[in-house]
Formats: sequence, C-alpha cells, structure tokens
Amino acid sequence: MSKIYTRYGILMAIALVAYFLLLKLFGLHQYPVFSAANGIIFGAGLMMAMRRYKRDAGSFKYEKGFQVGFMSGALASVIFTIFMAIYMYQIDTEFAVRILESWGQGYELGTFMLLFTIFVMGVSTSLVLSLAYMQLLKDSWNTPEGKRNTLK
Repeated sequence: MSKIYTRYGILMAIALVAYFLLLKLFGLHQYPVFSAANGIIFGAGLMMAMRRYKRDAGSFKYEKGFQVGFMSGALASVIFTIFMAIYMYQIDTEFAVRILESWGQGYELGTFMLLFTIFVMGVSTSLVLSLAYMQLLKDSWNTPEGKRNTLK
C-alpha cells in the first residue's frame, strides 16, 4: 500500500510542479485563479491511486482505500510545498509579494503564510476528494451478500 501512495504522491507532485512551471513560462503563475486546476491534478491522481489499490488488493476495505487516497495527496502537498518554498525563497523572491498584494493583504503576512496556505489547500483537497471517491469505489451493500449487514 505504501508503494502505491508514494508512487502516486510523487507523480502528482511532479504534475503540480510541471503545471506551475508551465504557467510561469506564459507569465500566468502570479494569478491565483489558475491554481484551481491543481484540484483537477489532485483529483486525477487520487482516483488513479485508489483504483490501483482496489485492483491490486485482495479485499478492498474503506479505511485502507481512504488511507491510500489521503496519503497520496498529503505526500504530494508536502513535496509541492517544499518546491514552492525553494522557489519563493531562492529563485523568485518577489513572487510572494505579488501574490499577497493580489489577495489585498500587506506583505507583513510573510511568505510562510503563503506556504502554509498551499499546504492546507492541498491536504484539505486530498481529504475531501478521498472521502468523495470512496463513495464511488466502496463495495455496495445492495447485494445479496451485503443484505446480511442490515437490521431485520
């Protein structure tokens, strides 16, 4: 299981970094509205990881499927936040200033606030999408085998 969420977490992080660098190439990286596509990257990566686990696992339990999804997204969030920290502190130190100005906040909030926001958005997206996808992937109780779990 850890191999699955590590692999897909790293792949999602690579996709997030590539998307950010593509936006930078066109000069669009300073507009926060484009970060909405990060949700699509998370969604695709989480769904692929959870489907892979369901296919490879002998028995698919809800908590294990959720764990694979959430841990994949959390790992991707950590890696992407580290990349953004390196980018904001070493490569483009004015990037954080421009983003915070577009939020209507002063720079006194600091770059760490932006990094914290990136991390929290990634983890919360992982949590919500993992819960939503498990509703699609879990085994249904609407089968003859599942009826044994109902009250009579």
